[in-house]
Amino acid sequence: MKATFQDQGTVRSRRALVAGSVGNFIEWYEFGVYGYFATIIAARFFTPEGGSEVEALVKTYASFALAFFFRPVGAALFGRLGDRIGRRPVLILVIGLMTGATTLIGVLPTYETVGALAPWLLTFLRVLQGLSAGGEFGGAVAVMTEFAPPGRRGLYGSWQSFTVALGLLGGAGAAALLATVLTEDQLGDWGWRLPFLLTLPLGLGALWLRLRLDETPAFRHEREVAPESPPVREVVRAIALGAGRIMGWAAAGYTFLVVLPAYLQSTLDASFQQALIATVLANLGFAVTIVPAGLLSDRVGRRAVMLTGALLVVFLAVPLLNLLQDPGGSNAVKGAAVFGAGAVVGLMAGPGPAMLSEMFPTTVRYTGLGLAYALSNAVFSGCAGLIITETIERTGNVDIPAYYAAATCAVSVLALATVPVKGVTGKAS
Repeated sequence: MKATFQDQGTVRSRRALVAGSVGNFIEWYEFGVYGYFATIIAARFFTPEGGSEVEALVKTYASFALAFFFRPVGAALFGRLGDRIGRRPVLILVIGLMTGATTLIGVLPTYETVGALAPWLLTFLRVLQGLSAGGEFGGAVAVMTEFAPPGRRGLYGSWQSFTVALGLLGGAGAAALLATVLTEDQLGDWGWRLPFLLTLPLGLGALWLRLRLDETPAFRHEREVAPESPPVREVVRAIALGAGRIMGWAAAGYTFLVVLPAYLQSTLDASFQQALIATVLANLGFAVTIVPAGLLSDRVGRRAVMLTGALLVVFLAVPLLNLLQDPGGSNAVKGAAVFGAGAVVGLMAGPGPAMLSEMFPTTVRYTGLGLAYALSNAVFSGCAGLIITETIERTGNVDIPAYYAAATCAVSVLALATVPVKGVTGKAS
């Protein structure tokens, strides 16, 4: 009988792992696709007659950033619901919203067809995506870590970040495939729509998995004992500290994994195919280190692993970018540079979800960790493309991406120094 209960627990844990992570895959697949096709979207939605390409790209990234700024709203709204009525129903709701908004982007009319209405329609759908994405992270991480066996939260939580890498790789792979099989005109006219339309079957599959998901044991227990929630001031302080701890992960991750293609094309005159290959390599490096980093954090603590990643970005960001800028550098060296850049971000992303989860008790976990993540990403990920593109345009300094990643990771080093040595607070039960 005991073995039967253990087997049932293992099945529920694995089901929660899959159902929790699949939404993250879809979310980051779409955000990756939007970033990879930024130059094409800029031309189709933000370039009226007489507008410059740089101006259009800045507006595209502004729309990108706007979606991120609605993430905290979604995190607060859906997080509060998730802490009140349960993780399962809210995760079902947000995956439906994300799937619908992303699919509709694939059928939007362009500026040439409907004029100034086109960018407004695109921005509205980006807002819906931001709201749903804000509700996705907190619930997914809560489900994974609350179902995780004892001593395995780092490993289970790392799958959230791992499916982020898979989503970005999926988006890059789709973009690279289309860029290979379609002509440039075909890609610009209608080919860019296909990756967005692919979200519909992916989202329906994710919805089916979440309908089969059980509510977490921790939430069911809290409903039975009805403990008091911690003071608002303590929650706000934890949210701010959590956002600081993952600031470098957010900024460096988006700089190296999403903004890189447009930077290589607009600043270093790389081709679309070259930029995508570099992005695939960076995301492969990211994916390779995430799960091992999460597993390692279960043994040596979250702080040691995440501090290592943040410090490596601080010291290596500029040298790695300089390798990409060297016109005489070999492709092998440049490939290793982008792979390494992704790998060091993975050291922060692997333990990050469990670290955030352990900062909040069950009664406010969905809201707290979701807001910490959403706020950090809104400011330091969503604005990455806008800040980098605009600053390079104004200053002419092509090292701006490295400075941005290094500076934010330096702040995270200070915040991560406050993580308990073993990185476990005991609150993630």
